[in-house]
Amino acid sequence: MNKIDKPGANPDKVLQQLTEHGLVPEDWGGDTITVRVSALQGTGIDELLEYILLVADVQDLKANPKAQASGVVVEANLDKGKGPVATLLVQNGTLHAGNCIVVGTACGRIRALLSDSGERIQKAEPSTPVEVLGLSEVPQAGDYFEVVKNEKEMKQIITERKEKERDKRLEAMLPAHIRRESVAGDDAIPQLNLIIKANTHGAAEAVAQSIAQVESKEITTKIIHVGVGDISEADVMLASASNALILGFTVKEDANAMASAEKEGVTIKKYDIIYQLLEDVERTLLSLLEPEIKEVELGKAEIRQVFTIGKTNKIAGCYVLEGKIVRSKDAALVRNGEVIFRGAIDQLKRFKDDVKEVAQGFECGISFAKWNDIQEGDIIEVSTTEEVERKSL
Repeated sequence: MNKIDKPGANPDKVLQQLTEHGLVPEDWGGDTITVRVSALQGTGIDELLEYILLVADVQDLKANPKAQASGVVVEANLDKGKGPVATLLVQNGTLHAGNCIVVGTACGRIRALLSDSGERIQKAEPSTPVEVLGLSEVPQAGDYFEVVKNEKEMKQIITERKEKERDKRLEAMLPAHIRRESVAGDDAIPQLNLIIKANTHGAAEAVAQSIAQVESKEITTKIIHVGVGDISEADVMLASASNALILGFTVKEDANAMASAEKEGVTIKKYDIIYQLLEDVERTLLSLLEPEIKEVELGKAEIRQVFTIGKTNKIAGCYVLEGKIVRSKDAALVRNGEVIFRGAIDQLKRFKDDVKEVAQGFECGISFAKWNDIQEGDIIEVSTTEEVERKSL
């Protein structure tokens, strides 16, 4: 039980919760050993190590140093000089330089083994942490690794695993880069699919979490895949299948990935500074939103005389008070402060000539299609609509 030094820590509550899962502590008459420790202060660490040795001795837990090595990945990252680097903890067998290993969807022949002090070693026995060079890509922390006989078997295993992983991703992802998705009732919002690659797990998770915090009620993001290492052809094919953007953080793409991206029409964007990545993502989201529509007032005219043409058609003799009156634009007919009609201007004349617009201070004739209820003193307000670029989500 870690963090016992924190204010409000309640070890007894933890023990109670263990019993709910069938683990009865020795202190309560059971056979489950519990040790109270503080990683920050070092409290209880010696006792923990003693109990680990005691349990291993009592239960005769032994690793076989002669077996093919296996274990787990403690951490991994992409080093600019060394390439993919993984720290492995050998749990069974002995790991040798030159061994072929598979770990998750990564593989490779071990080019070098480095001890915890950074020295080159030729082998790592059980319970030994070791840094490994020579992997094809950066594995995930917690992945299980094992040694295989040769490169042929190694490549066969990795091919099968990658196919399974690809199928799993394709099942989980959306069919379109931007699609309308039912969220609440009949409401629909656009969605942006993303694939993130970074040089370390920590950086990849930081980018993913930062993007998740870019909130908007009008558009959403979905992260299809988060990985560590350079952008590969497999990433491009996944992006093509899911119509996603690829965001690379302090990584590059290989030659095959570049060729595939150009062929498949996949967009790859690379960054070295996280706030630039986030700003670009926000700009991309804004570009996918429908522009805001704003009504702009063009001009205002007063009807000073009404002319009847034929039996029913009426033309308003007007004086332009403000701005300009433009033919075919939307107009509102205002009488006593209330709008009684909205529609487009059908005809706009200066004397007997048809014109496109009339400026402030000039007289003109205005008529509306299928509307003749006009009176002296009415005000005609002309407006148009404009698309306004969005500045923020």
